[in-house]
Amino acid sequence: MTIQRVRSKAAKTEALLANPDLAVHIPDTRPMNRASVRDMLNRYGMIYVKPVNGTFGKGVIRLEWRTGEPIPYRFQCGLRQYRFQSYESMYNKLLTVKRKRNYLSQQGIELLKHDDRRFDFRVMVQKNPESAWETTGIIGRLAYPGKIVTNYHSGGTPMPLGALLAEHLPESIRLDEYQEVLDILGVEVARTLERRFPRIREIGVDVAIDADLKPWILEVNTKPDPFLFRKLKDPAVFRRIYSYAVAYGRFPSRRRARKRQRGSRKKPSQ
Repeated sequence: MTIQRVRSKAAKTEALLANPDLAVHIPDTRPMNRASVRDMLNRYGMIYVKPVNGTFGKGVIRLEWRTGEPIPYRFQCGLRQYRFQSYESMYNKLLTVKRKRNYLSQQGIELLKHDDRRFDFRVMVQKNPESAWETTGIIGRLAYPGKIVTNYHSGGTPMPLGALLAEHLPESIRLDEYQEVLDILGVEVARTLERRFPRIREIGVDVAIDADLKPWILEVNTKPDPFLFRKLKDPAVFRRIYSYAVAYGRFPSRRRARKRQRGSRKKPSQ
């Protein structure tokens, strides 16, 4: 059976919003247009706009409206930052950057920071050999200094959960307790998406944590990169992730791979 992939962020968000238990963890997300950007900036002060079908954090833009400042509108894409006197001038800049691509506007969540760099987490959830959803790994992603996205392909640094989160937890919350919260959240996301997209077998849930330690579901990837988890010191995490991926057919088994390799080396008969 072919593994189902879902590119549209809007379709995945719509599916998750149907679950009331997850809806409270999803930032306000709307199609991007002049009215929605203005309304959301008025409401939240900071938003992100991102391509509907984007990957690796490419094309993500951070917009801010700082009331009371003489130049109140701020715009950041990558390491480039701009300030604008008016909403119209900022929005026109946005149009030139996004070009003809369809974008979404998303309520801005202020990410926790480590060494003054933003971070979030990738939660890997897979179908296990018993065909049940299981959270198989969690890895932190520390943004490149000054950048707004944490993706490895955008210069982010993979790090263990505890190395980033422990300093933000009060004494009343143990790290393993909070990790269990993320484990459960990831499985619930997978189960909910499966109702709409029944052939998915793996997901990567990008989770932001705010100053109140509330987890927010920023994005869900239905073709997550398992090799990111090789960056962790514990090799057992990646081994389990990879073995599950082999079991449901994303990768060939090592035995099959060796057979293919031997077959490709055989000389054609004369």
